[in-house]
Amino acid sequence: MTNKNLPFSQQEYERRLEKVRRSMENFEIDVLFIEDPSNMGWLTGYDGWSFYVHQGVLVFMDEDPIWWGRFQDTNGALRTVWMDDDRITYYPDHYVQSTLCHPMEMLAAMIRDRGLGNQRIGVELENYYFSAKAYLTLTHELPDAVFVDATSLVNWQRLVKSDDEIAYMRKAARISEKIIDGIVERVEPGVRKSDIVGQIYADAISGIDDDWGDYPAIVPMLPSGSDAAAPHLTWDGRIFDADTPTFFEISGCFRRYHAPLCRTVHLGKPPQYLLDAEKALVEGLEAGLEAAVPGARAKDIARALAIPLERAGIYRASRAGYPIGISYPPDWGERTVSIRLEDRTILQPGMTFHFMPGIWENDWGLEITESILIKDKGPAETLCNRPRKLYVKD
Repeated sequence: MTNKNLPFSQQEYERRLEKVRRSMENFEIDVLFIEDPSNMGWLTGYDGWSFYVHQGVLVFMDEDPIWWGRFQDTNGALRTVWMDDDRITYYPDHYVQSTLCHPMEMLAAMIRDRGLGNQRIGVELENYYFSAKAYLTLTHELPDAVFVDATSLVNWQRLVKSDDEIAYMRKAARISEKIIDGIVERVEPGVRKSDIVGQIYADAISGIDDDWGDYPAIVPMLPSGSDAAAPHLTWDGRIFDADTPTFFEISGCFRRYHAPLCRTVHLGKPPQYLLDAEKALVEGLEAGLEAAVPGARAKDIARALAIPLERAGIYRASRAGYPIGISYPPDWGERTVSIRLEDRTILQPGMTFHFMPGIWENDWGLEITESILIKDKGPAETLCNRPRKLYVKD
C-alpha cells in the first residue's frame, strides 16, 4: 500500500463518512457522486491541483468510497486518500477535453458494472466543477437511474468543525495576521500594487515557523479609492496614491483550511464620512459577535450588525458572512449558511464563519472583517487578533 500523507486520523474520516451516509439515507440516495474538490478533500483527504478535469468520489452505503479521475492523477490519489489502493480508479487520457468521448461515459460504465445502474444517484447539480455536459452524459448513459439533486449535501456535514479542523484554522489565522501586518507596514504612496501582492504571497506561503502556508482559494482583493466600491477587483501595476483608502481581503491557508481577514488602510488623513462608517461598522461587528452565541440564529448576527449601520445611514443589501473551513479555488466559502436576515440556521458550537460586513457605496468602500468560531457558550471568538479599525498612515 502506498505511503499516505493524511492531514487527519482514520477515525476522523470514518466519522465524516458516517455523517454523509446518514444524510444520504435521509434523501434516499443509494450512491453519491461528488465532484467538489473541497468535499472530496474533506471526505477522503484527496489533495491535488486536478480539478480542471473531471474527477470525483463515489460514496456508497456499505463499502468504502472510490476515488475516480484522470489516469495521471492516480498517483496523487494513492498518496493522499485514506482508502486502500484498490479504491483508486481512472479514465484514460484520451478522454480529456475530447469531442469524441466524455469521461462520464466511463464513470457510468463503472456504476453499471457494479449493478447500480438502476439506483438513486445523487449528484452536485449546483457546483462549479460538475458541468451540464457531464450531467447530460450521465443521464444518457444511465437511463434506468434516478438522479437526485445532492447539491451541498456534503457541504452541510462540514458545518460543525472538529477540534483538529479548528486547530488548522488557528494556524491559518496566524498566517492571516502576518499578511495583514506586512500590508500595513509596506503600503505607502508610490508603491506598486503588484509588488505588494508579491509580498502578500510570500508571507502567505512561507507561513509561520513550521506551519507552512498553502495557496488560498481566492486571490488578494485590494481596490483603492472609488474602485473600492467594487468588492471583487484584484490588482494591477498602478501605485498606491496618497489620501486614498484601500481595503485588503486576504486569507492565510494551512492544509486547505482558511481564516479570512479584511482590513482597510488609508494613506493620509481620512475624510469624515469614512471615520463615521468605521465607527458604525466596528460597533456593528462587535454587536454581531455578542449575538453569535450557540442557540441563536444566523439572522440574529445580521440584525445586530444592521442596527448601528442603519443608525448611521448605511443600508447593506448583501449578506454579512458565510461558513469557512476547507476549500479550493474559486471560493473559500462553504456555500451553506448565509449571515442575513432571512437565514434561520441555528448556531452550534464548532461552526466557523467569515463575518464579512463590507460596505460598498457608489464611489468608496470599507472592509473590516473577522473569522469567527461559535463557542460552547458566550459570544463568538475571533480567530485572528488584530485591531478592529481603519488603519491610518499619515
